[in-house]
Amino acid sequence: LGMLAVPAAMLTVPWVMAAQALSGIAKDLNKMSAKSGIKLLVPDEQQGTLYKWVAILTGSKNTLKGVGFFLGGLLLMAAGFKGAVIIMAVALGLVWLSSLFLLGQDLGKSKAKPKFSEILSKSRAINVLSAARMFLFGARDVWFVVALPVYLHTVFGWDFWKVGGFMASWIIGYGFIQTIAPRITGNMEGKQPAVLWAAALALIPAAIAIGLAAGWSPQFVIVGGLLLFGVLFAVNSSLHSYLIVSYARGDGVSLDVGFYYMSNAAGRLLGTILSGWVYQAWGLEACLWISSGLVAMAALLSVLLPQRRPLTA
Repeated sequence: LGMLAVPAAMLTVPWVMAAQALSGIAKDLNKMSAKSGIKLLVPDEQQGTLYKWVAILTGSKNTLKGVGFFLGGLLLMAAGFKGAVIIMAVALGLVWLSSLFLLGQDLGKSKAKPKFSEILSKSRAINVLSAARMFLFGARDVWFVVALPVYLHTVFGWDFWKVGGFMASWIIGYGFIQTIAPRITGNMEGKQPAVLWAAALALIPAAIAIGLAAGWSPQFVIVGGLLLFGVLFAVNSSLHSYLIVSYARGDGVSLDVGFYYMSNAAGRLLGTILSGWVYQAWGLEACLWISSGLVAMAALLSVLLPQRRPLTA
């Protein structure tokens, strides 16, 4: 953020891209460290507690991301771009200082320095889950990143403020559902809920595409379908987030979680590229059918996950 608090003349495209890249790396390292920390703080036999805290962490992160869209707009209006960046940098600095005093110094440290060849996971469960995660997030972004905002603007006639506000509100609601996912899925873990919830999610984009092709009200089909998709996707995402923390090794947990999030990023990249290309070539309905197919792939891969014991509090 400090890189962006420079005079306007220095804010060239390469400079801003470098700042965004470093910010993205820092954000993912922070996310990975937080989930790895939960793995080390919760006893292995208390899987229900682990699921609950992973869901709370995941959901609150996404809810705050949605709130950040509105807060960022407010700061931009009140303090200008440079002032907003400085305020955010100071706030993050205070969080960093607090972590130095409140967190244990050895939290998350591996007993041995891993070799580069050990970055790739040797666990079958983690490899399968990472592949399922890649397809899951590719399925979301293939219609969510480019196709949907453009469709809302061009077909519905929404202005940029309305599109942005709707998407931010969706993210806030999505994060809230993630926090209560353990209440929704019940006390079973492993492949059974992962398969069932992914299979249910695969039906939603297909149903939206069928509704649009049948000539139903686009506003009703898109908005209603998006809300239902958000609920089911949030549950699937929380399940995956819990499972990776559960499957990860106690020593070297950050390596396993990091490999999983690398697959997550690959899925988002795939979805983003497909979203723009497919929408331009064939439209939103094609994006939705591809989304359904990608979720179906995630469901099929989830069948290969190990069956775990019932959750215990």
